[in-house]
Amino acid sequence: MASNLLLEIVTPFGKIFSQEVYSCTIPGANGKFQVLKDHAALVAKVDVGVIKIEHLDHRGEYLAASGGFSEVKDNVIKIMAESAEFSDKIDVARAKLAVERAEKRIESKNPMWILIGQKLHCSGR
Repeated sequence: MASNLLLEIVTPFGKIFSQEVYSCTIPGANGKFQVLKDHAALVAKVDVGVIKIEHLDHRGEYLAASGGFSEVKDNVIKIMAESAEFSDKIDVARAKLAVERAEKRIESKNPMWILIGQKLHCSGR
């Protein structure tokens, strides 16, 4: 068992974070949940949202996540995210262009695009 709480975040591009932390707040399918040291074992879906890392010195750090899964076991949190980006590294211009593209797809009323919740999915045609 880790002496503190170890947080590891992995995306398809590799491990982007691996450090001991005080806590981690994760956007779950049924709302946000916080993991502290000695948390019960858990596997949970990670929803689109913000992951908050509270470092040992209680400094906060934030990541935008697009979904995935998390596992908590023996004071180790593993987050396997489809994508995750630290808030200070987000390319705002790229993000705005992505929003514009998504809005145009919605406005086009193209039957290939269906709005489900807050996510845009291709219908597979």
